[in-house]
Amino acid sequence: MTRPADEPDGAARRSGDDAINQAAERARETADRNLPEWGELPLPHDTANLRQGADLHSGLLALLPMVGVWLGEGEGNDPDTGADYHFAQQIIISHDGQNFLNWQARSWVIDDDARFVRPDLRETGFWRIGDDDTIELLLAHAEGSIELFYGQPLTQTSWELATDVVIKADSGRRTGGAKRLYGLVEDGDLAYVEERVDADGDLIPRISAKLRRYAG
Repeated sequence: MTRPADEPDGAARRSGDDAINQAAERARETADRNLPEWGELPLPHDTANLRQGADLHSGLLALLPMVGVWLGEGEGNDPDTGADYHFAQQIIISHDGQNFLNWQARSWVIDDDARFVRPDLRETGFWRIGDDDTIELLLAHAEGSIELFYGQPLTQTSWELATDVVIKADSGRRTGGAKRLYGLVEDGDLAYVEERVDADGDLIPRISAKLRRYAG
């Protein structure tokens, strides 16, 4: 990030030091948290903590920073009404040592005081990445659609994807193609924005959020 011209060098250093200290403190809080384990399985349990459980598959190193449990808030736009709204969200990105990441995301609408209003979106899927760094994201949505995204890492901590295929179930909600941009920001949070094609064929903002690491 470029330092504003009127910001003293000392202030920039203090700001950077604060960010590092906050990240270290947060790591102490989240390092021992992980997903619950249910019963005895003859294969590794899913883990959202790189310090615990199965080793991350070497083919997933370009996606390593995403692994964890993330909680936060965001802004959405209802495609049916055109109204903006606030939501909270939990995203779980885990693995079991195989060459894919498990993805679970669920959100709920909140009011201006962050109080629960109603359930919102829910999706589940898998991330893969090939030897040429092509990312594949396969998602199933509770609203009744399946999407296949392709993309590329932009940096070591940011990833951009766009839909290649969107399939709607007979009972599902109509949806257009989408683009998503994910990235870890300076304070270590996971931020993302999704744009989606509307009924007129225009790509417009749909949801965006900033999530703090809760586990991992």
